[in-house]
Amino acid sequence: MDSPPVSVGVGPCKRVRKPMRPHADNGECGKRIFFLSLCLLLSGCHSKPTNSTPVIIFSKVPQAETGGPDKVDTIEGRVTGARADQQLVLYAKSEELWWVQPYTNRPFTRVHRDSTWKNETHLGTDYAALLVDEEYTPPDTTETLPVPGAGVAAVAVIKGNGLEPPTIAPKTINFSGYDWKARTAGSYRGGSHNSFDPANAWTDKSGALHLRIIRRQNDWVCAEVKLTRSLGYGTYRFTVGDVSHLEPSAILTLVDWDGVGTEQNRRELDIEIGRWGFANNDNAQYVVQPYYIPANISKFQVPNGVLTYSFRWEPSQVTFITAAGSSDRAAARVISQHVFTSGIPSPGADSVRISLYAFGKGQIPLKNETQVVIEKFEYLP
Repeated sequence: MDSPPVSVGVGPCKRVRKPMRPHADNGECGKRIFFLSLCLLLSGCHSKPTNSTPVIIFSKVPQAETGGPDKVDTIEGRVTGARADQQLVLYAKSEELWWVQPYTNRPFTRVHRDSTWKNETHLGTDYAALLVDEEYTPPDTTETLPVPGAGVAAVAVIKGNGLEPPTIAPKTINFSGYDWKARTAGSYRGGSHNSFDPANAWTDKSGALHLRIIRRQNDWVCAEVKLTRSLGYGTYRFTVGDVSHLEPSAILTLVDWDGVGTEQNRRELDIEIGRWGFANNDNAQYVVQPYYIPANISKFQVPNGVLTYSFRWEPSQVTFITAAGSSDRAAARVISQHVFTSGIPSPGADSVRISLYAFGKGQIPLKNETQVVIEKFEYLP
């Protein structure tokens, strides 16, 4: 005859008489208690929540397209491991830039209680989703996506469906002994959208760099070149031809920037020449971004003629100087000088950019095509 089953429980040990075993070991109960306690302990350890890394999954991805303001589709997916207070920021890549989706004034996508998410996006060649904390401020555009950390919990990137549209080979310009890439993609500058064309940047027989703004239908098409390497700490010097002809909404910028960051963390050093759309503004300023902190900006007035603009970037300070004439002149007359000692960025993937663009939010809109000449660029470690 089979023995009856033995009851196993969490409560006090219960002896059960078994036929054929009339002399049960008195220590058997204690052994079972020890065994059960160990099992419960191990089981309890496994049941505790773990701090797993969040994962973003795409379940519907739009076609791969060059993009544009009128091409919109739905993108959706799931998130595992997200906190209730986290949300998504979506991006679509068009040419050289990642653009926040669906709009700059609606940069966040909610993660639903069932872990799904869904939103509209303008089309691009690639799509990205960032899981971010609620206090995170996303950039409207960025050349490089942020990595996890500093308010970003997870990043996922996926190619658009179908064949990727053909890309235009970048135009490279040799200027002052360095290679520069001419910009093709549109961008936000000064809070307004600008189009760019590589044909608007070139060098002449003397080696000087020319940048221009032209009108194409109802759009101003601008110019920018970007140094193809990072230089880091040192002295950056730009010799610029006469800019007295620039209208109030034409802006020339001499910038070192790493292409990442938000308004709160731009990692950017600027020399900006222009009146920002107002006739009576000073026509130049030095900036350690973000610009809206009063201590981070120094405005001044530059005269007519050739001028040399420079900044000396060090770990603890940045010294900006504007002098009359070319950089080759000894003891040149100093027009303006300012030293910043706070908010100094450290080197990273930074590179120099020289841009001429139209500011679209000023009191006096741009009326005519224009051009500037950068005679020389120098870098001294």
